[in-house]
Amino acid sequence: MDGLRTIITFIIVFGLIVIVHEFGHYFMAKRSGILVREFSIGMGPKLFQHQSKDGTTYTIRWLPLGGYVRMAGEGEDESELRPGTPVAIEVDPAGVVQTINLSKKVQLANALPLEVTETDLEDKLFIAGYIIGNEDEVKQFPVDHDAELIEEDGTKIRIAPRDVQFQSARLSRRILTNFAGPFNNFLLGTVLFIIVIFMQGGVPDYQTNQLGSVVKDSPAAAAGLKAGDRVTAIDGKKTSSWQDITSSITAGGGKALTLTVKRGTKTQQATVTPKITEQNGQKVAQVGIGVQMKTGFGEKLIGGFTTAWQNSLQIFKALGNLITGFSLNKLGGPVMIFKLSSEAAKSGLLTVITFTAMLSMNLGIMNLLPIPALDGGKLVLNAIEGVRGKPLSPEKEGILTMISFVLLLILMIAVTWNDFQRFFIK
Repeated sequence: MDGLRTIITFIIVFGLIVIVHEFGHYFMAKRSGILVREFSIGMGPKLFQHQSKDGTTYTIRWLPLGGYVRMAGEGEDESELRPGTPVAIEVDPAGVVQTINLSKKVQLANALPLEVTETDLEDKLFIAGYIIGNEDEVKQFPVDHDAELIEEDGTKIRIAPRDVQFQSARLSRRILTNFAGPFNNFLLGTVLFIIVIFMQGGVPDYQTNQLGSVVKDSPAAAAGLKAGDRVTAIDGKKTSSWQDITSSITAGGGKALTLTVKRGTKTQQATVTPKITEQNGQKVAQVGIGVQMKTGFGEKLIGGFTTAWQNSLQIFKALGNLITGFSLNKLGGPVMIFKLSSEAAKSGLLTVITFTAMLSMNLGIMNLLPIPALDGGKLVLNAIEGVRGKPLSPEKEGILTMISFVLLLILMIAVTWNDFQRFFIK
């Protein structure tokens, strides 16, 4: 059961943050007039597809890990029709091609079998070739702007004329489309942190010395402490915040402590002997008290945003440490996510949501790194285009993207192997 629970948690967590990321690109591309040819949930062989009237094909694929968006004009999106390729075409009464079928899995009742000699589905919109059975004459057919292309696996997508391609959109629109993925991860992380704050009943108030809770049968309860008490001093040292209280308890090393406690208008003394427990291999002194919570609606809402911001700062700090002292042990890949998903699943729903929020913020920030294969690298190329007044040539951009992709792939393999050794090879 634990293994199944871990797998389900991993699929939900990883799938959610990737799909939300891709939906950001999808939404802004649509708003920018860019043709989104496919929006897929999952990877691998196709299980289900539906093509909407605006030309986007929505697919569900067998492997439930994330998803992707195919925008017209992006390199990995191309479905080439090379000379010699056998296809079947459907034409309307005016002789204009409405469907080009590359798949042997799909049969079109009134299609013409054609061996391709030449095509242009971006600018001139035509397809030419020999009608099979009549190889003496090359016939050329105009292709409708919104014609359908059936790929080899049976996926139905629109062709991608120049005017609906990614590069044809205004620079500002392309920038927003590239940024929309990471933005959605920040948005998801913030929403989830807000949900966590509401689920836990409020925001910890670390600026007060008032106790929010006292654990039953704990050293604090045995000493007579109650929720709402204010600990104004410990062993004569004044305390005005939660940090002051925890620091004094930790510094005591388990010895009996004299607490000055204010309850209402009365002040009294209480002697508490901390209980020593072991957490993550370290001995920790605990007395069984909980921090006071801010429970107002606005305070909870602000607390969610604040938590998201603080989490982002921690990620940037970790990136700084990685740059100054690189180590594979400071990185984590799918194996690390799977391991952490397992630990989160055992700890309950609140931990799973918190983990998802942190991972979503992490993915958003990592995707903004200035590496050409990532969204941040694309934004850098957009900035260069804005300064130069024209984009880099497709050849140069392709070379940069390929080099960075190969380096990222090597790094991912190294990180995954390192994680595998850390967690599964003893």
